[in-house]
Amino acid sequence: MIEPRWHSTKDGGVSSACRLCFRGCKIPEGGSGACGARMYSHGVFSSPHLGRFVSVAVDPIEKKPLRRWRPGTKILSLGGLHCNMRCPFCQNHVIAHPDGPVREREITPRGLAEAAKSSSLRSVAYTYNEPSLQAEYIFAASPILRAEGIATVMVTNGMFGEEVCGEAVGAVDAMNVDVKAFDADSYRRLGGSLDAVKRNVRRLVNGGVHIELTNLVVPGISDSPDGFADMIDWIAKVSPDIPLHISRYFPAYRYDKPPTDISSIEKFLDIARGRLKYVYAGNI
Repeated sequence: MIEPRWHSTKDGGVSSACRLCFRGCKIPEGGSGACGARMYSHGVFSSPHLGRFVSVAVDPIEKKPLRRWRPGTKILSLGGLHCNMRCPFCQNHVIAHPDGPVREREITPRGLAEAAKSSSLRSVAYTYNEPSLQAEYIFAASPILRAEGIATVMVTNGMFGEEVCGEAVGAVDAMNVDVKAFDADSYRRLGGSLDAVKRNVRRLVNGGVHIELTNLVVPGISDSPDGFADMIDWIAKVSPDIPLHISRYFPAYRYDKPPTDISSIEKFLDIARGRLKYVYAGNI
């Protein structure tokens, strides 16, 4: 059994403060954090979904998307429940924001390594929902996987706390980080923090983790040319070698604006290619 970490009791045990992500939720007795995956009851902080997954599949590595890390290979992909953001256009809202019980499958770290080996796969991705909610499991499984020559990948919104980021540097081999927009107000509306993403990306790059970024161009949220240009300036300053995936939005969940205009994607590709070495279009 993997126990949750990065928390402390407050107010004489009346509540617990979670440090898993930037929010630092103060969880009252009988309540849960904003993500829905961290709970506090009768003096016990818990995360019942650790090591439990609702989706297991084999994907092309390019689907994560990763284009500059082990191209042409397959990867074992796992997804769990819940998320610490509230994007109205969520593609995986059935598991990120479930309305009721969803059947989960428990997989031990050793069982995960055996599953990857039996399929001749050399990497495992935590994806589909926000994987940092499985951070304790990921960090426990990573050395077991590495002993078998299997790498660890996270496809994440990058919202984890500083302590979690520090451990990820040593445990995770590659990440795709979804940069939702490039202004603080848009991030707040989506339930996130641009500052947290920028801080974590820089630390991960400096720590030697292979990083690729995705920007979903959503009308009315992340389709400002000026904001996009600011994002490109920031990426280039961190490293012009960071691959960027510019992805076209389609209506989903609670957001029904028309799909991103192709001309906007083409304009953004031109802007990005002026500063970055590796730029790709997605969902075209």
